[in-house]
Amino acid sequence: MNGRKGEGETGGDPEKAKSWRLFCAFELPEELRSRIREHIERVREAVPEAAASWSRVENIHLTVNFFGNVAPEKVAGISGAASRVAKEFSPVQIEVGSTGVFPRPSRAQVLWIGINDSSGRLSNFQHELETEFATQGFAKEDRAFRPHLTIARIRRPENSRRLAETHLQLKFSSVEIVLSELVLFRSELSSKGSKYTPISRHVMSRARSSLG
Repeated sequence: MNGRKGEGETGGDPEKAKSWRLFCAFELPEELRSRIREHIERVREAVPEAAASWSRVENIHLTVNFFGNVAPEKVAGISGAASRVAKEFSPVQIEVGSTGVFPRPSRAQVLWIGINDSSGRLSNFQHELETEFATQGFAKEDRAFRPHLTIARIRRPENSRRLAETHLQLKFSSVEIVLSELVLFRSELSSKGSKYTPISRHVMSRARSSLG
């Protein structure tokens, strides 16, 4: 999954254990997931000795807001805020393509696939969400929104540069998709890894003559 912050788990804190770990994201079409899966397989096969935690393709989403641990009684407020904003926007068209790393190839920690929001409408949508969520007591991010899809987190520096350079050199052919439904997810750790459960869905329903 893409996220603006990590999705660590609650650990042994009993108060956090009572809370829900939440984030808002867009689901990806199956065709795009298949292309991401193929890209991951090619990179892994090229540098099998690199130590990385690879994202499960079915868990990759385009995250726009990450809340962290939230008391269950606040969930309704978050859903209401998401619904109010979604109704004011029509579906957003974006381009998924390009490859990148954080922070840089020489000491890569994260491999990602990029998002081109040429119209700026995805950024506008995310900004309005943050503003609305602030009314529910959630602080705005102190860094700019940089949409991307995380495909791997590198665990050890050995072979990390070669892995990053392979990822960058293989490229990722651009594909256009339309985002039309925001989903509020709950993240839970299970024996099979992170489990993401949809809590509420919010359709971007404002009429628009074109998606430009």
